[in-house]
Amino acid sequence: MTTSLIDADSLLVIDVGSITTRAMLFDVVEGRYRFLAVGTAATTAGAPFHDIGEGVRRSIDKLQTITGRALVGPDENLIMPGLDDGSGVDTFAATISAGAPLKMVAVGLLENVSLESARRLASTTYVGQLESISLNDRRKPEARIDAIIRSRPDVIVVAGGTEGGASQSVLKLLESVGLACYLLPDGQRPEILYAGNQDLQDEVQESMKDFTELHFAPNVRPTLEVEQLDAAQTQIGDIFCRVRSRQISGVRELREWSSGGLMPTSSAFGRLIRFLSKAYASTKGVLGVDIGASATTVAAGFAGDLILGVHPQFGLGSSLVDLLNYVRLPEITRWLTQSVPDSYILEYIANKSIYPASIPATLEDLAIEQALARQLLNSAVKQTFQGTPHQMASSGTGLLPWLEPIVATGSVLSHAPSLAQSMLMLLDGLQPTGVTTIVLDQNHLSSALGAAAAINPILSVQVLDSNTFLYLGTVISPVGSARPGTPILTVKMTYDDGHETRVDVKQGSLEVLPLPIGQTARVHLQPLHRFDVGMGAPGRSGKLNVHGGALGLVIDARGRPLVLPDDAERRYELFKKWLWTLGG
Repeated sequence: MTTSLIDADSLLVIDVGSITTRAMLFDVVEGRYRFLAVGTAATTAGAPFHDIGEGVRRSIDKLQTITGRALVGPDENLIMPGLDDGSGVDTFAATISAGAPLKMVAVGLLENVSLESARRLASTTYVGQLESISLNDRRKPEARIDAIIRSRPDVIVVAGGTEGGASQSVLKLLESVGLACYLLPDGQRPEILYAGNQDLQDEVQESMKDFTELHFAPNVRPTLEVEQLDAAQTQIGDIFCRVRSRQISGVRELREWSSGGLMPTSSAFGRLIRFLSKAYASTKGVLGVDIGASATTVAAGFAGDLILGVHPQFGLGSSLVDLLNYVRLPEITRWLTQSVPDSYILEYIANKSIYPASIPATLEDLAIEQALARQLLNSAVKQTFQGTPHQMASSGTGLLPWLEPIVATGSVLSHAPSLAQSMLMLLDGLQPTGVTTIVLDQNHLSSALGAAAAINPILSVQVLDSNTFLYLGTVISPVGSARPGTPILTVKMTYDDGHETRVDVKQGSLEVLPLPIGQTARVHLQPLHRFDVGMGAPGRSGKLNVHGGALGLVIDARGRPLVLPDDAERRYELFKKWLWTLGG
């Protein structure tokens, strides 16, 4: 180990969520970076404090108590850089997802081109769209202006015009935006992100500079066929943090501690998934899902290309009250593991939206919360992949592409009464295909490691290589069509000691083969009836090495997509059977 790494910097990461604020400490132990501890406290963005600083201080106090390490000095400021006596930290990073989604107006020329790109850009952070303005908008200019003023947006995203393309049409749309900003009071004017025809930047700057704060990003639609969001994603993430600094007390100080490097939690999470997709030498993608109170975030990386979807409408917090505007109640009740009246479900959703920090108090409450988690995952993943090149990468219409691994986090998963329940929620909500590994981030470190990657990429690599994340198990999910009970796959697993296990898998079944953490095995897969397990073609067999997990090797042959019985009692029995099979 080099001297530079042995003397490397310690890192403190603060994550301010809607419910919980976490202080996470990383440092070098025996020559390698390790996650040391986390201190948690309730987020204090709301009453009675209305200042996130109190929650941040409490989380750091908890961390100091756990580690016995002084991090804050007598002046109530971080001790930074660290001192020779071991107190303090050398580097600091912060992420935030607390607060209501930003209000946004999207402006673009064509409904299905630039305007769609503007919407997709907004969906990469905690933004809720209120209004859209395009060339197809039949409203008069004064009606457009009134619509913007009524919306009181926090940000306006402007796209339109391919490079060297339309100019006058874009400027015409911006007239309404400029007038609306002029008519709004100074303290309520939105920030504007212009990501359209780059030839117009000077004219846009000249016409809008006196009304509002302007930001520029490369054209999100340089041609009709090409969409590029990466640079604009960084910009809209910065805007999110700037707006939060004005809206919530304490955020400005957090930005100062991080030297302006405060990031949206979703952006940091996406950065980690992008990194993993580069690190894994595989033709498969990497998937990350985070079920939070403020939003459900889905990040998919394919050889460094990132698809990021942040869905405030699918959060497990205050937004739940509006969930039935996006999904029907039967789509939620189909996931219930026991009988619960519809009226009680609606009451639970209403109470959860008012008290997002509440936890299930009864078995019925737990069944509802886990049913909600399944549906939120299902809806968020479908919406994220919709319209992307990877939507149809696996066999079967509308199924997930081949992925390895899947990283999951969120309190509903990490605080489940058993790991079997966590696994079943993920299998039902995501319905992975082929062969993949399910990894549970129990300590909610994913976004912290994403934020750390910009400061110290070696730290992120070494913490990921440690046992900080929990490997739930390898999952094999055959894709194909057959009658229930038909043999569709033969699995032969050879353990390190030479012992062999063979199982004939039938359509509709869920099987588990024991393979503890720390062990490896050689698995031979022989699909039947042209079922596809990701070996290159339907019906093709193959061998692979698999690593042990908390639940072993799971073979999910329940069908893709998963079709549940119409009869409720039959569904309850199946859920009990599946949970028992997984060991829960």
